Amino acid sequence: MKVIFKFVIHLLIVLLFTIVSQIGGVTWILSMLTVSALKFKKKWTVPTFLALYFAISFLIVPSLASLDGRVPLPIFKSGNIVPHNLITIVFNRHYVKEDLLTELKIISKIFERINPDTKLVYLDANFPFIDGFPLLPHRSHNDGRKIDLAFIYTKNGNASNAKPSRSGYGYFEAPNKGEYNQPKVCIERGYWQYDFTKYLTLGSSVNFELDTDRTKALMQVILNRPKTHKVFIEPHLKTRLQIDHVKCRFHGCKAVRHDDHIHYQI
Repeated sequence: MKVIFKFVIHLLIVLLFTIVSQIGGVTWILSMLTVSALKFKKKWTVPTFLALYFAISFLIVPSLASLDGRVPLPIFKSGNIVPHNLITIVFNRHYVKEDLLTELKIISKIFERINPDTKLVYLDANFPFIDGFPLLPHRSHNDGRKIDLAFIYTKNGNASNAKPSRSGYGYFEAPNKGEYNQPKVCIERGYWQYDFTKYLTLGSSVNFELDTDRTKALMQVILNRPKTHKVFIEPHLKTRLQIDHVKCRFHGCKAVRHDDHIHYQI
């Protein structure tokens, strides 16, 4: 019975680590095999896992991912394309196809000319391997051609590159009075998951307001690119930002609400 219990625990760990980082499950198995082969004490399993995980993530995965045409997004804050937080990087959720990275570089340069001090901040993109492999909780981030970009905000009334939630998600720009309330419609239709990301902020601040001018400008740069296929935001924000473009669409009630980020795909 004890053996079965241990097996189930390790199986759950493998499943969880695979779901959140794609390579975590395999790395956990490798760490257990390494500890066993080197006759380490069991307490070394976690340190061995962490060492292998980071070594594989940063030294091996980028080269292997490139064989499938996927490349990591920039991870340092010094450029004009930057991650919102390190969670995206640590969990290998920052991979895209090479042509999407090329488009992001072009978009960031065009936008930088309009707003020199504003960075293009990305959230979740895709895993490094296997088309069709789900990047939960997203429905379509599975082929290297999708990415979530953060809205642009002011903080305490001043232009800022900071974001109101630590995860980048769950801080909603809710419909104002008189605006169409798509989130309410979806939830009343039984799509309980529609605003689930409000539980995934990892902490948030109320000192932020949506910078409608800069966010609209970014949307226009993205939508005017020939390779842009779709952009998703909530209908009330499309109205508020006065975005009238065939490529800017509603994502459907089966997804989660998009008044906390821009979904962009080529």
